[in-house]
Amino acid sequence: MNTDYFRGEGDISGAFPMAYGEMKKLEELRGNDRRILLGVTGGIASGKSTVARMLEELGAPIIDFDLLSRIVVEPGKPAWKDIVSFFGKKVLLPDQTLDRKKLSEIVFRDMEKRKKLEGFTHPRIHGEFVRLVKEHTAGNPAAIIQVVIPLLIELNLQSLFHKLLLVYIPQESQIQRLMERDGISREMAQSILAAQLPIDEKRAYADYIIDNSGSLEETKKQVEEVWQKLKEFQKNRSEERGNAGH
Repeated sequence: MNTDYFRGEGDISGAFPMAYGEMKKLEELRGNDRRILLGVTGGIASGKSTVARMLEELGAPIIDFDLLSRIVVEPGKPAWKDIVSFFGKKVLLPDQTLDRKKLSEIVFRDMEKRKKLEGFTHPRIHGEFVRLVKEHTAGNPAAIIQVVIPLLIELNLQSLFHKLLLVYIPQESQIQRLMERDGISREMAQSILAAQLPIDEKRAYADYIIDNSGSLEETKKQVEEVWQKLKEFQKNRSEERGNAGH
């Protein structure tokens, strides 16, 4: 079992209160302008970051939940203060950053402490997410914003997004990449994957699928095709909205 709560594969459902009934906030996030919110997901070690970088080069700013989960717990920030106050200085490294491994092990064993940690981090992650969406759309109301969330489908967060992109590789490739990346055994890699929805089942949820099991050139070609489809979707959506206004 993967005990690293901070790898971006943890439960961040509490960071999305609007996904559970607060439709007004959901509508505000999705906006009435030309913005497109693209949910980007995939299994662990599928290459989400690679695809996200390619989309960013085409013009899609990234909001990465793995990164947000790290930013909100930087030394001195409110979530960091709450965590240190509750868990004590034993969860700090000499440079005052969180000892993520130690904290992960604590909350993995104790559900109450995990809920406490989530209470400290989730509202801050959500606030940072909303702030970044507003920041991007203030500068460009027609922004195509990609939001990278590893467990997006497992958490049933599809309603937040206009479109969903799945970065796909076969499960055996996932196992091999995970073993190489993290220096772990096949058994450990399989146990980590077992905690996620099988990647082949995720295909049914996606509007766009990028097969990242080939060369970088092959992946890039698929990314460019998806980008054109997103631009076309945006254009059609704007025309439909314009027609509805007459």
